[in-house]
Amino acid sequence: MSRSRNSNSLTRAVVADKREAILRAAIKVFAGKGYFNSKVADIAGEAGIADGTVYLYFKSKDEILHSIFDRAMAEFIAEGRRELAGIVDPSAKLHRIAELHLERLGADRDLAVVFQVELRGSTKFMQEFSAAGFAEYLDIIRKTIADGQESGVFRSDLKPIVCAKILYGALDEMVTNWILSKKSYQLAPMAGEVLKIFFGGVMQK
Repeated sequence: MSRSRNSNSLTRAVVADKREAILRAAIKVFAGKGYFNSKVADIAGEAGIADGTVYLYFKSKDEILHSIFDRAMAEFIAEGRRELAGIVDPSAKLHRIAELHLERLGADRDLAVVFQVELRGSTKFMQEFSAAGFAEYLDIIRKTIADGQESGVFRSDLKPIVCAKILYGALDEMVTNWILSKKSYQLAPMAGEVLKIFFGGVMQK
């Protein structure tokens, strides 16, 4: 029985490693060639495996793109929840959310390109991804703002979900500017600049 459990654990580890290698290769290929110009063969070549091996783990190129998004959002949300659990002040929570957003994408330019450009290549993709982990992420921001309103830190006459979308939109634009810019600069510090403006509008006077 023990040998069987060890064998199953090893098999799961091999599958996870192979999936990870394929996803990393796909991120690089999609960022470099564009999603619609990329082929499964390109991903397989980047991962150093046969074309058919990709289909053992993913049904299609679409599923690979979905998996990139799902994995990244799951990791980001899990990290965010862990960090926010130790923060009480709503303003500090929003500041950390903004930092994490820019830190994660700023640490992986290829992933940032996929998020900012390739995931928005069609209305179909945008609808699918908006209904997935993105909604959960927005709700974390919304709830933080609502908590701040209840505690009297933020203005009570604003709709939390609108504020959440405005903050996300500002951070999103910072990432887009960063990947398009010909200048080399750190993305994470822009969180402070965004929040100076955001807090100017939502803080209770």
